Amino acid sequence: MIQVNEYFNGAVKSLAYQTPAGKSSVGVINPGTYEFGTGQPEIMTITEGSLEVLLPETTTWQTYAAGRVFNVPGNSSFQVRTEEQTAYLCQYR
Repeated sequence: MIQVNEYFNGAVKSLAYQTPAGKSSVGVINPGTYEFGTGQPEIMTITEGSLEVLLPETTTWQTYAAGRVFNVPGNSSFQVRTEEQTAYLCQYR
């Protein structure tokens, strides 16, 4: 089954689905700054565009362009910002 998710008044949208390896989602983030909370660890792959990320317990924003991957610990929150529409794949592991 495919689940449609919408956050921040439609500025971030994703489609969640289940694979044998676990839950995943693909989505698009509109320009802006957003904070997300996690329940379980996430592996984020940027598929198009570029995203600046402030991971938990860090003070420096890191830029991730298409093809780059970052990990987010479970039960935490992280911030992202972008000046262009950015697409991603998120794998929950």
